[in-house]
Amino acid sequence: MTEEDDLPANFLTEKMQHSSGELVPPDGLCWLSVLFCLMLACFYVGSLYVWRSHLPRDHPAVIKRRFTSVLIVSGLSPLFVWAWRESAGVTNGPSLLVLMGIRFEGLIPAIILPLLLTMVLFLGPLMQLAMDCPWSFTDGIRVAFDPWFWMLCANDMRWLRNQVVAPLTEELVFRACMLPMLVPCAGPSTAIITCPLFFGVAHFHHVIELLRFRQGTLLGIFLSAVFQFSYTAVFGAYTAFIFIRTGHLIGPVLCHSFCNYMGFPAISTALEHPYRLTVLSSYILGVLLFFLLLFPFTDPSYYSLPACTLTSFSSSSCLS
Repeated sequence: MTEEDDLPANFLTEKMQHSSGELVPPDGLCWLSVLFCLMLACFYVGSLYVWRSHLPRDHPAVIKRRFTSVLIVSGLSPLFVWAWRESAGVTNGPSLLVLMGIRFEGLIPAIILPLLLTMVLFLGPLMQLAMDCPWSFTDGIRVAFDPWFWMLCANDMRWLRNQVVAPLTEELVFRACMLPMLVPCAGPSTAIITCPLFFGVAHFHHVIELLRFRQGTLLGIFLSAVFQFSYTAVFGAYTAFIFIRTGHLIGPVLCHSFCNYMGFPAISTALEHPYRLTVLSSYILGVLLFFLLLFPFTDPSYYSLPACTLTSFSSSSCLS
């Protein structure tokens, strides 16, 4: 069997050459990939500001307008991937939807396992939330299956933004569209580090509104922006890892929605909790179990993912 037979045919281009026995991307492919990702990020963030308004970002009217613009941008974002493939000279491979993680094979594990893995990581905050919740377990189950509760949520613009629209559109643009362009040129590991930088920088636009409405001191706003960039970059690396390992978009979307609901862990509150030892033990246990289960729960074989769907290198480079 030749080396070409061992390679996924997804991103083989006519310009790729052999160097030291390995398949390497053509010159200029990485610059082209970064350029398309940068344009896509600017396109997404810019769509939030096409509407002129003196209202804050959490006002329902502002949220509805931004829903319109980001949904349009998200709907057009696959065109960037298509244009990149044409410009890069990609001649064969899976369909555009499959490349972006929209497929049925392995769908059930993709819905359950990444979300369960993320819940394991948040074992401490979940334990803390359960201890502080005034509801009983049966009350919580009853509310979860109450259609009126979900109707109230659906009518809350902030809930729709944080739990539905933002996770769906951001994961589609910053993971499903960018990773297929970054992985073939940089490899999976580098793409996992690079892709979140676009995601983190895209969240810097919140600084504009904080300054505009004078919501804090200049130093406080700057520190908040740095923290948010760091947190979103780390989270973006995690969902990029999930996307590459599972080949599905649904897992990152559900994990994103769950993390938006949970927020950043309230460690300072945990240190002052009446059952501090139990809560802190849950935090530590959750982190340990997360790293223990990270690779087993994202094993590509569970998701009907042959080798690495995105890369044009051998299967050994797919974070195995």
